[in-house]
Amino acid sequence: MKVLIACEFSGIVRDAFIRQGHNAVSCDLLPTERLGPHIHDDVFEYLHHKGDWDLMIAFPPCTHLAVSGARWFKDKRKEQEQALDFVRLLLNADIPRICLENPVGVISTKIRKPDQIIQPWQFGHGETKKTCLWLKDLPLLKPTNIVSGREGRVWREPPGENRWKNRSRTYQGIADAMAKQWGVGRE
Repeated sequence: MKVLIACEFSGIVRDAFIRQGHNAVSCDLLPTERLGPHIHDDVFEYLHHKGDWDLMIAFPPCTHLAVSGARWFKDKRKEQEQALDFVRLLLNADIPRICLENPVGVISTKIRKPDQIIQPWQFGHGETKKTCLWLKDLPLLKPTNIVSGREGRVWREPPGENRWKNRSRTYQGIADAMAKQWGVGRE
């Protein structure tokens, strides 16, 4: 399959699909952290070519969307509307199968409820980080390795210039589950 991993700088999900034999490329305004196929550009430029992609997994920035920033929502209405417009653009892309990932936030009330909410501890990581998935023509992601030791570490990331990056990376177990479960029998 031809897979677009939108708004991913880490390369984690892209590489999981490549390991499964797919033609996957990440796209982000930031350079990639891992060597591999990456478009260092605005994903908007790559959504409009019908037939270019079989699957898109999108990780739009949650800065103006997640409930963790709710106390600032009243001061950034314009930014939030722009972020929601971007989410709509991704969800409505002319791509047969789509997953949009984001933390719990305003997408659920302003656009639609997620199809699924997952946790890292369902995929081999002993942490809590409630993550919503909005799906188009994809099955629910099945847990692969339920573990104990469920601790909320991600939100404890100390202040610093890379805090947002560290909090936004996809857990390897989730990336592997996406690639294995959504990358088979769909061509």
